[in-house]
Amino acid sequence: MSTFLFDKTIFGPVVSRRLGISLGINLLPNDSKLCSFDCIYCECGWNPEKGSVNAKFPKQIEVKSLLRAKLIEMAQANKTPDVITFAGNGEPTLHPNFAGIIDDTIALRDELCPAARIAVLSNSTMLHKIKVVEALKKVDDNILKLDSGIAQTITLLDQPVGRFNLENCVTNLTQFEGNQIIQTMFLRGLFKGTKIDNTTDVEVSAWITLLKEIRPKSVMIYTLDRDTPAKELQKVSLDDLNNIAHRVRQSTGLEVQVSG
Repeated sequence: MSTFLFDKTIFGPVVSRRLGISLGINLLPNDSKLCSFDCIYCECGWNPEKGSVNAKFPKQIEVKSLLRAKLIEMAQANKTPDVITFAGNGEPTLHPNFAGIIDDTIALRDELCPAARIAVLSNSTMLHKIKVVEALKKVDDNILKLDSGIAQTITLLDQPVGRFNLENCVTNLTQFEGNQIIQTMFLRGLFKGTKIDNTTDVEVSAWITLLKEIRPKSVMIYTLDRDTPAKELQKVSLDDLNNIAHRVRQSTGLEVQVSG
C-alpha cells in the first residue's frame, strides 16, 4: 500500500483505531494535500511543491449539504456513526470557514445522529487564531498533535512549513483548560541520514513535562499503521507504547489510550 489522498469531501465511514465507526470530513482539496506540516510519516504523502497546484477548499454550503445527505443515508440504513471526524488531506483548521463548518456540523449532528461525537484531528499550528480555538472548544474530541517535547525532534518529524516555536505551541495548547486530547506519534528510524527515536528516556521525559503543563483531559499515543513518504521509518512495538503510557499515568494521572 502506498500513501494516498482522500478524493471526497465526505468519506467513509471507516473503522478508526482510536475513534470507532468514523464518518470523515475532508476540508482540504480532494486532489492535493494542503498542510502547515509536512510530516515524514503522513499517510497522504508529501506536500506538493509550492505553486504547483491551485488549492480549492470545498465551500461551507457544499460541506453542509453533503454531510446532511450522508447522515440521512446512514440513519435510514440504521448505521449512524460513532463519531464525525475532521481529518483528510492536511490540516482542517486551515479552511477559512472552519468555525462556521463546525457550527453547521454540530447542528446536523444534533438533528440527525445525536449520539455521535464530533472530533477534529489538528496539528496544533492554527491555535493562534481566536475563531479556530473557539470552534475547537465546541467539539467533543478536540485532538491536538504534540509529537515531542523537544523542538528539534518536532522539526525532524513534522517538517513545519514556515516558522514553528514549541514554547508558543505549548502556550496555545494550555488555553483549552483541559478540553483537549493530546495525540502523539511514536516511531524510530532514519530520515535523510539522521536517526529518529522519540521513545528514548530523554524524549519521553521532555514530552511528559509538557503534558504536565498542558493538562489535557487525556492522551492518545500510537505508531505507524500505513505506508509513509519517508521510507526508513519503523513501527514501535505495543510493549514499548504500553511502557510509555504507564510512565504518563504514573507521572501525571492522565488517561492514556494506546493504539499499536
